[in-house]
Amino acid sequence: MREIGRALVGVPCELRTLGDWPPMAEPEETGQTFEENARAKALYYAAATGALTVAEDSGLVIDALGGAPGVHSARFGGSDTSYPQKFALIDDALRAANGAGSPARFVCALALAHQGRILFEARGTVAGRMAPEAKGEGGFGYDPIFYYPPYGRTLGEVSADEKAAVSHRGEAFRKLREFLVTLG
Repeated sequence: MREIGRALVGVPCELRTLGDWPPMAEPEETGQTFEENARAKALYYAAATGALTVAEDSGLVIDALGGAPGVHSARFGGSDTSYPQKFALIDDALRAANGAGSPARFVCALALAHQGRILFEARGTVAGRMAPEAKGEGGFGYDPIFYYPPYGRTLGEVSADEKAAVSHRGEAFRKLREFLVTLG
């Protein structure tokens, strides 16, 4: 929410999370693309809440692994697998594929929905490569194993402001901000 809030600064809206609503079942993420999953979640939650709803789907795409973990990033290795365990699985897969230092990117697709319609979609990406080892305690998820060449560090090693300036999620939500500002 902090990252999203930063990207939407100045937009006259109240940000709410699912925690502000009565508990509800999560939709299944069965899409083959980040965009399909973002649309499905936005439409589902907009219908459940009646509110203007933005949903996103994001993940890590590693070239040497054929795009994996991709849309399965959050569940890679199983839903109860910790990120250090996911890092080890990725490291093993990269070694098996002779893919050390593979190009990779974070992708975020978002969709804005209301009353059964998608009103806006955006995609953000940040390109880098796989780090030889996990470094940094910042960020979250796969940030410690994602090396961002312009900073010369992993995204786990950069400040929140440095990450927000280049992140896939930040890029997608800045596009949403432009759309919302245009609407007034």
